[in-house]
Amino acid sequence: MDKKLLGAIKIFGACFGVLVGLGLYVLINRLLTELGYSTLSNILLPWVNISIIVVLSIIFGIIFFIFAPEAGEKVKELEKTLKSLPAESMFVGAIGLIIGLVLAYLLVGLLDMLKLTWITVPLSILLYVLLGYLGIALALNKSQDLNFLDLVKRGTANAGKNSNSVKVLDTSAIIDGRIYEIAKIGFIEGVIYVPQFVLTELRHIADSADELRRNRGRRGLDILKSMQNTSTIKIKIIDKDYEENMEVDAKLIKLAAEMKAKVVTNDYNLNKVASVQGVEVLNVNELSNAVKPVALPGEQMTVKIVKEGKEQQQGVAFLGDGTMIVVQEARERIGENLFVEVTSSLQTSAGRMIFARIIGEDEQ
Repeated sequence: MDKKLLGAIKIFGACFGVLVGLGLYVLINRLLTELGYSTLSNILLPWVNISIIVVLSIIFGIIFFIFAPEAGEKVKELEKTLKSLPAESMFVGAIGLIIGLVLAYLLVGLLDMLKLTWITVPLSILLYVLLGYLGIALALNKSQDLNFLDLVKRGTANAGKNSNSVKVLDTSAIIDGRIYEIAKIGFIEGVIYVPQFVLTELRHIADSADELRRNRGRRGLDILKSMQNTSTIKIKIIDKDYEENMEVDAKLIKLAAEMKAKVVTNDYNLNKVASVQGVEVLNVNELSNAVKPVALPGEQMTVKIVKEGKEQQQGVAFLGDGTMIVVQEARERIGENLFVEVTSSLQTSAGRMIFARIIGEDEQ
C-alpha cells in the first residue's frame, strides 16, 4: 500500500476513533438518564468529566489508528470481490439487501415501543447490519436454485424463444475462427460471453515468444474484435473470475454451470470434462463434421492421391472440406488424379473417413 495512502487511512482511523470515544461518553450519560440517575457531568467534577472524555477519545483513537490499515486492506479485498462479481449477481444481491433492510426497519419500529434508547439504538444498528447481510447472502445463494437470470430473460425475451441461449466462449474456439462465421450467419443465437480470464489467456498467447503461438493469439484477438463489431452477434466480456491457481478450463466449466450456459469450444478434453460435470457443450469440430456431405457406397468421384496410407497398397486423398479418402491399390499412384468409387465410410473423433477403390483414370 502507498505510504501516503497508508498515512491518510491511519489519520482517518484516529479521527473516527475519537468520535467513537465521544459517542461512548454520550451513550453512558444517556444510559444513566434512562435508569433514573444523574449524568456524569452532574455527579463528577468538571475536570474529571473532561479527563474521562479525553481518555476515551485517546484510547479509541489509538485503537482505530492501529487497526485502520488492516481495515483498509479488508475494504480493498471487498472492492476486488465486488469487481469480480457479474452484473447479475450484483443485481440479485442489491434486491436481497433491500429486503433485509425493510425487515430491519419493521423490527426496529417494534423496538422503539420499549422507550429505552440505550437498548434500542445498539439493537437497531445490529438488526440493520445483520438482516442486510443475511438478505445479500440468501439472495446470492438461492439465485442459482431459482435460476433468477433465466427468469429475467424469460420475461424480456420474445415468446417461443429458448431461455437457455447463453453461451460461454473458450480460447480454442476464438483462435480457431470458425465460430465467427457460424455466429455471423445466425446458427448460434443468444448472448455469447467471453470471460475475462479467457481474454487474459488469449493476450498471454499473443505475447508469447514462440512465433506460432503469437500469431495464433493475435488471430484470436482479431477474430474477437470482428465479432464485437458485427451487429448480428451479441458478445459481452464478463469480469467474473475465480482462484488464481485454478486452470482456465476449470474456471470456464464452473462459470458455465453457475450461469446455466453452454460452453463453445473445439477442445476435445474440455468437451469430455464438461460433459462429465453436466455442462452442455457446443463443439465446433462436431458441427463441422456433421455438416460435411455424406458419401454413400457406390458414389463416384475424382480425387488426387497425395500420400501413402497406413496399410499396404493404400493411397490417401482429401476432399475440399478436408475429409480423408483412403483408396485401395493407390500406393504407387501418388500425384495422379483417379476416378474412384466409394465402398464405405467411417465416422471417427477426428472426422469422417471414406474408403474407395479405383475404377479408372481421370478422363481429364
